[in-house]
Amino acid sequence: MTVSDQLSPHDRASRRLQLTDEGQLRHFITLDGLDRAMLTDILDTADSFIEVGERTIKKVPLLRGRTVVNLFFESSTRTRSTFELAAKRLSADVLNLDINTSATSKGESLSDTLLNLEAMASDMFVVRHSQSGAPHFIAESVTPGVAIINAGDGRHAHPTQAMLDMLTIRQHKQRFEGLKVAIVGDILHSRVARSQIRALQTLGAEEVRLIAPGTLLPADVDSLGCAVEYDMAKGMDDLDVVIMLRLQRERMEGALLPSEREFYRLYGLDSEKLALARPDCIVMHPGPINRGVEIESAVADGPQSVILNQVTNGIAIRMAVMSMAMSGQVAERAARARQQGGAQ
Repeated sequence: MTVSDQLSPHDRASRRLQLTDEGQLRHFITLDGLDRAMLTDILDTADSFIEVGERTIKKVPLLRGRTVVNLFFESSTRTRSTFELAAKRLSADVLNLDINTSATSKGESLSDTLLNLEAMASDMFVVRHSQSGAPHFIAESVTPGVAIINAGDGRHAHPTQAMLDMLTIRQHKQRFEGLKVAIVGDILHSRVARSQIRALQTLGAEEVRLIAPGTLLPADVDSLGCAVEYDMAKGMDDLDVVIMLRLQRERMEGALLPSEREFYRLYGLDSEKLALARPDCIVMHPGPINRGVEIESAVADGPQSVILNQVTNGIAIRMAVMSMAMSGQVAERAARARQQGGAQ
């Protein structure tokens, strides 16, 4: 029985879209359908890129001559800048498309915009969109040979953020087996949380624990395969890793919280709550941090915080995903050429 045969129909379709027939990465849209071996390969490849950032000349030629388009329909300075830096360290040419002044804001369809960008011989689109599923749609519509990387879509997924978090955890804990990891805060609106859950489960974490008020948990929380805790004091017990989430004000609908002050009192991570976890528990946050809302400054800047490590690892992970996807596209293009030559 193959890996694909053991997957749900949804995961099987995601795997088929993202991987070539030879099992190489073609697109990176979601962690759904990707097995432990693929996630480990991404982490190992990222490890090999970390030292590039420590060189005097921070360049490798893997994407020389390739054009990467940052296609951000939703603003994010941090994510776009790390993708741009990753592409440049791979020696790619980078185009940052300002959607607010592009043709899509003047009525042109997304499909027409893509066709025009493809006509410029683009090799890769890094897509961030407020609508869940937009990168998936683009990956299904794009001309063969163009790689699509998801930089965050709606409430659905943020796979590179999850993978940089996994790289950070592995660096500090060396393994995933036996780890108890809590994700705290606005689970409902967080695409990061959904990707983190899938990554942790795939990589073999012992327990993934969600700590949040009921109003900030998704309706399908029971289907996520996680332990749920509403009391943060209880939820912090015996933790190896605690991941604090940013309150997603821009995606929040309705009065789901009485106040930010009340949220911090009950679910903000301060020194007192952190002391309830294991002494070597590491503290993570995808950023940007709302100090005094999700986390106390003394904790964010303290010895157990690995938040700045996450930022550094983000560049390495994005270099890994971009180089692997481009390599998969090149191999698949060569295979198609061989097949066409054989048919003639």
